[in-house]
Amino acid sequence: MTMPHTTAAPDATDATDAVPDATDAAPDATEADATTSPDPVIDLSNVTFGYTATPVLEDVSLAVDPGEYVAVVGPNGSGKSTLLKVVLGLLAPDSGTARLFGEPSRSFDDGARIGHVPQRTDAAVGMPITVREVVKMGRFPHVGVRGLSSADWAAVEEAIETVGMAGFSTRRIGELSGGQRQRAFIARALAGDADLLVLDEPTVGVDAESVEAFYGLLDALNDDGMTIVLIEHDLGAVTDHAERVVCLNRTVRFDGPTEAFLGSDAFARAFGATVGGIERVAPGDASGDDDASGDDDASRERAAASGGDRE
Repeated sequence: MTMPHTTAAPDATDATDAVPDATDAAPDATEADATTSPDPVIDLSNVTFGYTATPVLEDVSLAVDPGEYVAVVGPNGSGKSTLLKVVLGLLAPDSGTARLFGEPSRSFDDGARIGHVPQRTDAAVGMPITVREVVKMGRFPHVGVRGLSSADWAAVEEAIETVGMAGFSTRRIGELSGGQRQRAFIARALAGDADLLVLDEPTVGVDAESVEAFYGLLDALNDDGMTIVLIEHDLGAVTDHAERVVCLNRTVRFDGPTEAFLGSDAFARAFGATVGGIERVAPGDASGDDDASGDDDASRERAAASGGDRE
């Protein structure tokens, strides 16, 4: 007698094996975060600092991720230059923490990763050095006791070319305009393979045409992945170029996209004035920040005390 044909039901354990394990399919959230979320380039947490008993910075928290273009704005005496000094590890917070590339700022020792363009480059004017020699200094952290190799010199020349100063490479730094000197200092940072470019009022005293070219250079560097943190009084330039604005007056009064800043009342709250619109400051008109006139503790304290109520 012929037995009726039957199809064997799949074994339950086989069916279970056929279904991908949910835990295997989904990557661990912690591992995913570790691979997709690098340390912030700058990470300040609840930073307070004062030159005297009155804080210049109070409870400031700020994180800047790789590739961001951030402008820090605020009235004179608001703590902007002091903020940069804390970021760069030149000053230690009275409280809170400051980190660079995931390490404490005060102990961070890989200076080649940071390019700093100061508010004034006049100090270099009297030095009998050429543009190429200034830019060459950017390679020193990579060289050590040996001389520059052909690869080092190639990096120097590439940096000079990138900032549009190839025609001035043998010119003495004191023979350059303010804008050209700023470009030379940026080239020094590029030659050192910097990942972060920090600029403190870089266009003070620079003519209008050079300012436009200067910001065009910063835009191009940011497009190539350079992280840029900029202090600037020229709010027109800030709103034209920066992607993010931090408005500071002792405390952070605003931190967000440039478009949101333009539509907010943060400017009025920080500067203590009603503003009908953002106007461009004429080059050279900015009067500097809380650090521009040296270490005058009394003036810093007065400036900090006038910063308004803490938010």
